[in-house]
Amino acid sequence: MDIGRIMRAIPHRYPFLLVDRIVELRLGESAVGIKNVTANENFFQGHFPGHPVMPGVLIIESMAQTAAALVVETLGQAGTGKLVYFMSIDEAKFRRPVVPGDQMRIQVTKQRARGTVWRLSAVARVDGVVVAEATCSAMIRDP
Repeated sequence: MDIGRIMRAIPHRYPFLLVDRIVELRLGESAVGIKNVTANENFFQGHFPGHPVMPGVLIIESMAQTAAALVVETLGQAGTGKLVYFMSIDEAKFRRPVVPGDQMRIQVTKQRARGTVWRLSAVARVDGVVVAEATCSAMIRDP
């Protein structure tokens, strides 16, 4: 999925669109998203001046957006006009900082889907090294 298709699937826009491409998509199962982290990101102005580090909450948001794209694409026509709302995050762990120049590769895998609620696991890596991981739940709803 290129950026245009991602933007058709989820409502996020600059400066809060935090996934640049989906490079693998197995409908109903998993997706791999890419986030290219650049020095131009607006959050680096304050986090932290002189030592830029991507905030952990935004790494989680990148995971959630990758998961949302997977859900909406899996639903197909039934997902048109729906939003994926974050419900919970469990077992979040941050292993090392993400800095400008890094490319995060975000793997999300469906654990289960019951009705409108999905549970997914997510792992973010930079150069093959795990930087963060979490399990999240989301609900599909009308806006």
